[in-house]
Amino acid sequence: MPFTPPTPRPYEAAPPRRHKRRRLAVLLEAGTAFVYLAGPAAMGVLGAEELGYSGLLPFEGKLALCAGAAALLPFRRRIPVTCLLILAAVAGALPVGGMLTALVAFDAIRRVDGPRRRTVVLFTATVIPVLTAVVGTVCTGYGSWRYGFALGLVVGGVCVLIPGLVGSSRGQQDRLVVALRERAAAAEEARRLTDSASRVEERSRIAAEMHDLVGHRLSLISLHSGGLEMALAAKAPELKDEAAQVRVATRDAMNELRAVLGVLGPLGRDTGTGALTDATGTRADIDALAEESRAAGIAVTVRWQGPDLDGLEPRVRRAVHRVVRESLTNVHRYAAGASVELTVEHTDDRVRVTVRNGAPPAPPEATTGLGTGRGLTGLRERVGLLGGALRTGPTGVGGFLVEATVPAHPAAPAASAAHPETSPASLTAEEHHQSGALPGILRHLPGLATGILGLVGVGTMLGFGLVLVQSSRPVQEQLSPDSVHVGMSRQEVESAYLYDNDLARAAAAGHEPRRPSGTECIFPYTGAEALGGRLELTRYCFRGDVLTDIDRFWVPAVR
Repeated sequence: MPFTPPTPRPYEAAPPRRHKRRRLAVLLEAGTAFVYLAGPAAMGVLGAEELGYSGLLPFEGKLALCAGAAALLPFRRRIPVTCLLILAAVAGALPVGGMLTALVAFDAIRRVDGPRRRTVVLFTATVIPVLTAVVGTVCTGYGSWRYGFALGLVVGGVCVLIPGLVGSSRGQQDRLVVALRERAAAAEEARRLTDSASRVEERSRIAAEMHDLVGHRLSLISLHSGGLEMALAAKAPELKDEAAQVRVATRDAMNELRAVLGVLGPLGRDTGTGALTDATGTRADIDALAEESRAAGIAVTVRWQGPDLDGLEPRVRRAVHRVVRESLTNVHRYAAGASVELTVEHTDDRVRVTVRNGAPPAPPEATTGLGTGRGLTGLRERVGLLGGALRTGPTGVGGFLVEATVPAHPAAPAASAAHPETSPASLTAEEHHQSGALPGILRHLPGLATGILGLVGVGTMLGFGLVLVQSSRPVQEQLSPDSVHVGMSRQEVESAYLYDNDLARAAAAGHEPRRPSGTECIFPYTGAEALGGRLELTRYCFRGDVLTDIDRFWVPAVR
C-alpha cells in the first residue's frame, strides 16, 4: 500500500527546513570553535602569557586540547551529556576555551528530559571544572588549591551553570509551546467534530421534516390519482391518459424528493434507497446490483479484474457503488431492454468502473422524459472529490458509456474544507509560504543575534572573572640586582634575573680579580654602557649554593 502523507492539523506548525537550520548551526559552531579554541593555540604560538595556570602548558598540550574539543562537536546531538562533561573538564584545564563549553551546555541541558536528571547533569558539569582547576594548579605549582578553586568556580559558574540554566529555561519553554499546540489542535479538532455532528443532526432533522410533510402529501396525491385512473377507465376512457400523467408526475416528484433527502441526510453514510454497509462497493454488492437488473429484464454481463474492494476505504467503495447503481438506473429509464457490459478493474493505484449499454430495442416512452442530468453531475462531483475522473457519452452504435476512474488510495480530505478562508490550517500554510519566501538567513537572524550576544556576554563575564582571580593570586616580588647580597642562595640570586652570560665571561677572561678557592662564579650581563673605553662587570661567586663574594671590575671595551 503506498504511503499517504498525513494531513496537517489546525494550529500545527509547518515542518521546519531541517537542512537549512542544521547548516546554519554547523556554521555557528565552527565559528565559535575557531574563535575560542584556536585563540589559545595562537597565544601559545606568539608566546603570550594566558590567564590561569594553562599558561604553563606547552603549545602541543593546548593544541591537543583544542583538537579533542573540536572533535566532539559532531557528536553533541547524539551524546549531549557526555560531550558536556568532557568539555567541562577541558574548560577547567584551558579556561579561555570555555566558551565552547558554554554553547554545548546551553544545548545539552535544553535537550535533557526530566527536572531531576537536568539538575544532576548541571551540578556534575559545574563541579568538574572546579576539580580540574584545583588539581591543575596544585600539580603545576602555579598556585595554591584556593586559587585553583576560585579559578574553577569562575569557569564552572560562567561557562556551565549560567548557560545551563538558560538552556533549561529554553527547553521548558519549547516543551510548553509543544504542549499548548497539541492542546489547541485537540480543542480545534473537538470543535470541528462538534460542529460537524451538529450540522449532520440539523440536516437529518430537515430531511425528516420534509419527508413527513411533503412526502405524505405526495403519497396521497399518487394514491388518489391511481384511484381516479381506474375510475376513469370505466366511465370516461378519454380522460384516463391525463390521470395516468398525474400519477407518473407524482411518482417522479416522490423519487426526486427522496434523492434530495439523501443529500440532506448524514454525511457519514448513504441515505435514501440504500445505506452504506461493510459490503457496499464490493464484488458481492456489484453482483447483487447486476442481479436486480437481470430480474427487471436487463441482460447484464459482469467482468471483474483484480482483487476485491473490501480492503479499500468506504468512500472509494461508496463511489463505485453509486456509479454502478446510477448507470444501471439510467439504462432502465432510457434504454429498457438493452444489454449492459459492466467491468470493474482494480489495480494497486486505481479502480476503473465501466458501464456500457447497447442500443435499446425500442425508444423510451414519452412519459419518462429526457431527464435533467443531475444524476451524472452528482457522480462527477463525487468522483472528482476523490481525485478521479468521470467520462460519459454516447457510443457509435446507439448505446451509452459511463467510465469512472477512482484512486485506490485517495488523499485525506481537508479538515476544514467547508470554510477554507477561515481555516486555521490554511492560515498556517499561507503564513509558512510567505515566510518561506524570505531568505533563510533573515528568518533565523533574531535567533542568531541572540546567540551571538549571549556568547559575547559569557565571554565578557569570563574575562572579568579570570582577571579578578589572577589579580588576587599571591605572587612573590622579584628582587632587583642592587638588593642581592652575600649569604643569599643561588635561587634567590636567579630570581633577580642574574644568569651567567657567555659574552660577559669571555670579556672578563684575563681581567677579573683572583677567584677565591673552592668557588663557582657567574658573570651576568647587566646591560651597562661602556664609559671611556671600559665596561663594568660584576662577578658572583658561590661556595656550594651560597653566595660568598660579589666583585665589580672594569674590562676594556671594543666598539
